Amino acid sequence: MADPDQPPRLAFHGVTGARGGRTLFERLSFILAPGDAALVTGPNGVGKSSLLRIAAGLLAPAEGLVEAPRCAVMAEAAALDPGQTLAAALRFWAALDPVPAPKDRVAAALAATGLAALASVPVRLLSTGQRRRAALARVVASRAPLWLLDEPANGLDTASVSTLEALVADHRARGGIAVVATHTDVTLPGAHRIAL
Repeated sequence: MADPDQPPRLAFHGVTGARGGRTLFERLSFILAPGDAALVTGPNGVGKSSLLRIAAGLLAPAEGLVEAPRCAVMAEAAALDPGQTLAAALRFWAALDPVPAPKDRVAAALAATGLAALASVPVRLLSTGQRRRAALARVVASRAPLWLLDEPANGLDTASVSTLEALVADHRARGGIAVVATHTDVTLPGAHRIAL
């Protein structure tokens, strides 16, 4: 648990990750301070997604200790209600965040991800790339100090990858932390490399 009197940081102290009784990585230690980013790489099945789940508190480490601030996760599934409009589906999640003005945050996130024109479109009608950008908009709208992005460039065209990179850079410039697990090229200047 993070100390509320200290700047937000993500710290792994000797963390071992396991899934289904199989050890994925052992004794992993790193610290990310405000403005830092980490790029997590490695082949399929090595534990990239599990590392993010451990950082988010969704999966307990087999060993070690994790310190993490409030986070937002971009996973493979966006977890947006397909029957709702995009704006309404995002507002549902934004209302759960401990940050004021969920409607304004969602509007800003839709604009930042190039989805403002689709705010009234039902989620079920969005293309694969639009759903990925919607998942990113959910993260942006959260205003969480820590962004955990699992394969965020999947399904995105070149322009959308550039938007993703710019949003992560802006988040870091505001003192945020980002951890990106990816197989594809995502430019994160000065990012720590975690090869699993």
